[in-house]
Amino acid sequence: MTKDKQTLIILSPGFPASEEDTTCLPAQQLFVQTLKKKFPSLNIIVIAFEYPFSRSEYMWNKIKVISFNGWKKSRIVKLFLWRDINKTLKKIKDENNIIGLLSFWYGQCAFIGKKFGKKYSIKHYCWIFGQDAKKNNRYVTYIKPQADELIALSDFIQSEFKKNHSVTPPHIIPLGIGQNKFSTGSIKRDIDLLGAGSLIPLKQYEISIEVAAELKKSKPDIHALVCGRGPEKNKLQLLINKLGVNENVTLTGELPHEEVLQLMKRTKIFLHPSSYEGFGVVCLEALSAGAHVISFIQPMKQKIDHWHIIKTKKEMVDKANEILKNEKTDHQPVIPYSMNDTVRSIMKLFNYKEAATS
Repeated sequence: MTKDKQTLIILSPGFPASEEDTTCLPAQQLFVQTLKKKFPSLNIIVIAFEYPFSRSEYMWNKIKVISFNGWKKSRIVKLFLWRDINKTLKKIKDENNIIGLLSFWYGQCAFIGKKFGKKYSIKHYCWIFGQDAKKNNRYVTYIKPQADELIALSDFIQSEFKKNHSVTPPHIIPLGIGQNKFSTGSIKRDIDLLGAGSLIPLKQYEISIEVAAELKKSKPDIHALVCGRGPEKNKLQLLINKLGVNENVTLTGELPHEEVLQLMKRTKIFLHPSSYEGFGVVCLEALSAGAHVISFIQPMKQKIDHWHIIKTKKEMVDKANEILKNEKTDHQPVIPYSMNDTVRSIMKLFNYKEAATS
């Protein structure tokens, strides 16, 4: 029994299967790690609904994770799954002093978290990260959320949720980045353009390839990489072949998170042509590595240094050309949000009193 120890339960669709599983939700990984580091007396338990693809209980960086392997289960099977998760939550409640429930994304995790929290008078918050703010999110209709329990990842997400569901999340807490991920020493920037993420239609990586093809006209040796995996890979490779930029643009496939961070240190411009984005932490990582970011979506109302918001592909080409041609382009790291501040803001919502470590 640990009734005297305060416990936070995190409900997430997925979580790393091991400490080597660095590509699974790297920003959420860092959040949980930083939370444990800053508040070492806090007992953290993660409930993973869908991934890993096994039912198990294991330790991850000294944090207990309970996984339920609910990926692509039928509606009937999912009802039994939710029953089992509720039983597990009840057992945790009976053995721990639960100060709160934190759900990642407004989906089934928030559905279970809200109902369990209401039943046992436990504070529950849901962190809205991205596409869960869209109008087609049926869980919002089912749950009918109260505004005060909602956390938006960005100003953009707050606005989207209000527009689509007539409820305004009052709390805006971005996922920050680790303070010590990047050195500030002199690094040769030999990558002109970099993109990183899932190769899905929403991310629009064909625009990155088309931008590289346009820039090649004035810079024949343009060097571009796109890191990630997904169903668009073959389509993107065909486009590379069609535009004749085989020697300029490389699809690297999925890389370990640390390897992507190292590539960012060598990058001049991080292109993020996604048509919808809550707040790409990958963009914050690129800024912290000294790269300039160009994107269509403006996540925060406040301007962020070295983050250029454009509206069209032509504007993306023009802005990239301007940055690459300017010999005085500043590549100093920009860190607008740190994960230390993120975890403090979250725990303040739960009225957690332990003094954070430095």
